[in-house]
Amino acid sequence: MLNALGRAFRTPDLRNKILFTLAIVAVFRLGSHIPAPGIDYKQVQLCQQGSGGQQSLLGLANLFSGGALLQLSIFALGIMPYITATIIVQLLTVVIPKFEQLKKEGQAGQTKMTQYTRYLTIGLAILQSSTLVTAVHNNPQSILGNGPACANIMTDGAWPTLVIMVLSFTAGTGLIMWLGEQVTEKGVGQGMSLLILVSVAARVPSEIWSIHTQGWGKFFLVVVMSLVILTVVVYVENSIRRVPVQYAKRMIGRRMYGGTSTYIPLKVNMANVIPIIFASSLLSLPVMVAQFTNPQTNPHQAAWATWVFNNLAKSDHPSYMIVYTVLNVFFTFFYVSITYQPDEVADGLKQSGSFIPGVRAGKATAKYINYVLTRITVGGAIYLAIIALIPLIALALVGTNQNFPFGGASIIILVGVGLDTVKQVDSKLQQHHYEGFLR
Repeated sequence: MLNALGRAFRTPDLRNKILFTLAIVAVFRLGSHIPAPGIDYKQVQLCQQGSGGQQSLLGLANLFSGGALLQLSIFALGIMPYITATIIVQLLTVVIPKFEQLKKEGQAGQTKMTQYTRYLTIGLAILQSSTLVTAVHNNPQSILGNGPACANIMTDGAWPTLVIMVLSFTAGTGLIMWLGEQVTEKGVGQGMSLLILVSVAARVPSEIWSIHTQGWGKFFLVVVMSLVILTVVVYVENSIRRVPVQYAKRMIGRRMYGGTSTYIPLKVNMANVIPIIFASSLLSLPVMVAQFTNPQTNPHQAAWATWVFNNLAKSDHPSYMIVYTVLNVFFTFFYVSITYQPDEVADGLKQSGSFIPGVRAGKATAKYINYVLTRITVGGAIYLAIIALIPLIALALVGTNQNFPFGGASIIILVGVGLDTVKQVDSKLQQHHYEGFLR
């Protein structure tokens, strides 16, 4: 790996791409520490120290923002509005015929889909920033924690300041989206994914090191567990099921063409980190609604709110773990079923004159691919459920949920995006090698 990195920096074109990417990453991390207008940064830091860490309700959003959300910086919303918009647009391709047609139009259709994603991202950013500003203004303890300094984090609560805060958070999301697109076009790797990787990786060193305050024995135990989990995740993320494909032979003139063999790669974890995001977001909704329920004014919902707070508001509760696991398994099958269409793959094989050995073309091929995909998804769903439970089990056993980054969405993002970026760098190195050889 170090040898490949050295060769990359010795290649002028690739070196410029890497340096450009690092510059964008530096700007992204700088924005995560610039406080929004109307926010007292010192009071926010005191609030965080007094509250004992991040709240589980906003833990995922704070993870994707690199800790900027609970610091109320201009990049507080992070990449979450874009992720949500991308998922919504992807799901709409199955529901809305126009979106499905755009998906089949190639580059032109993809450009329009990207434009729709940008518009939806800005709309979601306005909605989420308005909700965040309202919560910070009316009840900051519900967002930042119960520290004594949490009630005095705003320097001015007038409505012009609130409007400026909403515009600042929205503009920060728009800037992050632009930075990610610049990395994709002029840098190395997929821009948005790389920014998410940076957000997650920025918290790893401090969180691991903070565990040593609970004892060196627990610290070394967590390090060993992290290495084992990292090895397993790398192995599974690289695991694929190869469905063999044979191209039919054709006589053109006096020459024989075709007859080559290839395969359809089906990843074990085709859903990536999406099911964990869906499950965490859905579980946070009942808790959010229950926070607005006052048992004194609404006694009919007091029992329901109490049950939610006792069972779903605590991530180390068995009820939470069971529901969380079921949702992860369900969303894994749901997401794979709407994003991978065996019928389209079978039609593509038929049109290209290829086939799966021993399987008839057409519906039989689609049925066979769906059978293989379902079996793989079972293993992928169990794998995602186990990975998602790792931080919760760490909390229940050794009390290191807040400081255990190698589990859940974070470890899949670190490994998945890291492997993709390394593969792209290696591909560019091979391309440069062939170009130099041809010259």
